[in-house]
Amino acid sequence: MPTWVQLVYLLCAVGFILALKGLSGPRTARAGNLIGAAAAVVACALPFFYVEGLDHIPLILLAIVVGTVGGVFGARKVQMTQMPQMVALFNGVGGGAAALVALLELEHMVDGVTPGFDLAATAFTIVVGSISFSGSLITFAKLQELMTSRPVVFPGLPVVFGALVLGALALSVLVVTDASVPLGVVLCLVGLAFGVLLVLPVGGADVPIVISLLNAFTGLTVAAGGYILANTVLLVGGTLVGASGTFLTLLMARAMGRSVANILFGALKGGSTLGAGEASDRPVKSAGPEDIAILLAYASRVIIVPGYGLAVAQAQHTLRELVDLLIARGAKVDYAIHPVAGRMPGHMNVLLAEAQVPYEQLVEMDDINGEFKHTDVVLVVGANDVVNPAAKTTPGAPIYGMPILNADEAEQIVFMKRSMRPGFAGIENELLFDPKTTLLFGDAKDSLGKLLKAVETL
Repeated sequence: MPTWVQLVYLLCAVGFILALKGLSGPRTARAGNLIGAAAAVVACALPFFYVEGLDHIPLILLAIVVGTVGGVFGARKVQMTQMPQMVALFNGVGGGAAALVALLELEHMVDGVTPGFDLAATAFTIVVGSISFSGSLITFAKLQELMTSRPVVFPGLPVVFGALVLGALALSVLVVTDASVPLGVVLCLVGLAFGVLLVLPVGGADVPIVISLLNAFTGLTVAAGGYILANTVLLVGGTLVGASGTFLTLLMARAMGRSVANILFGALKGGSTLGAGEASDRPVKSAGPEDIAILLAYASRVIIVPGYGLAVAQAQHTLRELVDLLIARGAKVDYAIHPVAGRMPGHMNVLLAEAQVPYEQLVEMDDINGEFKHTDVVLVVGANDVVNPAAKTTPGAPIYGMPILNADEAEQIVFMKRSMRPGFAGIENELLFDPKTTLLFGDAKDSLGKLLKAVETL
């Protein structure tokens, strides 16, 4: 590889680092995203300028066109509520691509000539890339409701899972000692089965954490693939994704008050999200928009707790208008952001940023939890599990131990819900039956519109 090519790849890698840095803040996120995209375009185009005798150019160009069209279509057409599914799908495609590249490289590796570490990196890329691919497809199916989001277990699952682990290790050793494509294909199939069984027992609110974990897997496979191909940009880019995905997984698990092992394997002993998911028929206090408007109009301190239901209803713009009106009337209003609200990390931040909500109004859980006891009204819009007191009071509950927003400490709680169905974790929320809680039933966008008009008339 010519020196100038290596330098350009190094600049692309630096671009990825700057992109990740830019994505750490809302004001620099757009620029960071553009820098990362530009670096990726240059890295993809570079082989056409230095590789002599490049084969299958029409197929390569066709693949680039298909990928570009798919990416543009996804970016423009996929709704915000479906963004986690798209992230899972794209992540899985990345892992699968890395596994296929490693299989193709395995064909050119000769036992006794290829260094053992190269063969080990190849085996790692095949098995982990396959796990990421099949596991991501299952997370996509769960989030898209193509299958149940609850844990799927069957008798003997731990035995089968253990056998796959041992089989993957044995096959990886064989690939290193006696490299061959058939062994690589079998290793790939074992990885695919492993990925399916890894994600099936995960359910409810744990799925976004698994997406982050599989994202880290994909990054590590891309990094290993970069080592195999002696490609700096793949090595650096994959390492960035692997490291950031690992840290994000650990941070999200901490936000859930659970260990990663418990999230992945808790259902095998009945300790994961196993809620019944049925609506309650217990009586609750409900009111119309006019009554809720009175509570809000005369409140001096209001906290908004957004959740997935807000994204489903696409009500973020109407919510921002309501908040702007309350602030204009002299109220202090903030948005309380739980680390795992929505279906992926930062889901609420992105959703509210789309509605031009000032970033200063978005307050993280640790910074706002002490404010609830001094709050007149908490307005919960489409959230459930992140304010469920069962996390603190009910040992054995799927979310027990998860840090939550202390909405129950406010003087009045208003819940905006479509129905009495439980949240994603599938368990009943006792806060709904608290004497301080009032429910406003209906579509969030429609209810917020009525609420906005009612406040304007006061």
